[in-house]
Amino acid sequence: MKLKKNNIDEKKLKKRLIISILSGVLFVIVVIVGFRAIKYGSRIEEAPTALRHSFEWNQKVWARISSSKHLSVNKPRPDKSKPPRVNGDIGLTSVADSKNYSVEVISGTKTFKLPIAAFHSTDKVDVSTDFRCIEGWSEEMSYAGMRFSDFMKFYDLGKKPDGTYYAYVGLETPDKEYYVSIDIESMIHPQTVLSYEMNGTPLSIENGAPLRLMIPVKYGIKNLKRIGKIFFSDIRPRDYWAERGYDWYSGL
Repeated sequence: MKLKKNNIDEKKLKKRLIISILSGVLFVIVVIVGFRAIKYGSRIEEAPTALRHSFEWNQKVWARISSSKHLSVNKPRPDKSKPPRVNGDIGLTSVADSKNYSVEVISGTKTFKLPIAAFHSTDKVDVSTDFRCIEGWSEEMSYAGMRFSDFMKFYDLGKKPDGTYYAYVGLETPDKEYYVSIDIESMIHPQTVLSYEMNGTPLSIENGAPLRLMIPVKYGIKNLKRIGKIFFSDIRPRDYWAERGYDWYSGL
C-alpha cells in the first residue's frame, strides 16, 4: 500500500509555528498580568476590583432572569430529635437577656423597639426547605416565625411617603459585630421569615435565639442570627462578608 505524498509548504509551516508560539506567549502574558492585577491591584470592599465588578455583573444578570417569586424547594420536615447544624458565632459572644430582649426598628421617621412577643402578632409561618451554606454544604431544615412581609404590613414599615419600597433592609446583632444588608425583593419573598423556631423547637443560643433571619433564597451568610436591629434604607447598608471580599448578593 502506497502512502499518499503530501507536498508541504515550508513557508506556511513556519508561519503557523510562529503564530502558535506568539499565541502561547500572549496567553501566558495575559495570565500573568491578570493574576498580578487580581493579587496586587486595587480592591473594592476587600475584593479585587475585577472580581468585584464580576460579582456586580453576576448580580444584575441573575436579578433580571430570576423571579423573586420563585420558591425554594419544599423538603420533608426534619425530626425534632435532629438539632439544626450550627455554623458561625460572630455576634453571639455576649449574653442575651431573653426576658428583656427587644429589637430596634427604623423605617423612615419611625423608630421604636419591639419585644420578642411582638413577633408572635401574626399567624406563625412554617417552612421546610434546604439551608445552603456558602462553604458548600446544605441541610434540610424547618423554621417557623413571622413572615417578614407580614411584619412590614402589621407595623406599617418599609415604604416611603410616595408608597414605594425602600431598596434595602439592614440587620445587625445587638453588639453590632455581625451585620447584613439585603435587597427588598428578597426580604419580601414569601419564605423569608423572622424565625423563633427551628426543626420544631425553640431557637438555641447557638442558632440565634431569641430571633433570627431565615431567608432560603440567600446563602447562610445572609441569615443573620440574634437580630438586634432592623432598618430600611435606599443606601445599601454595610454587610459583614461583602466587606471581606464575598459577593454581596449571595443569592441562589
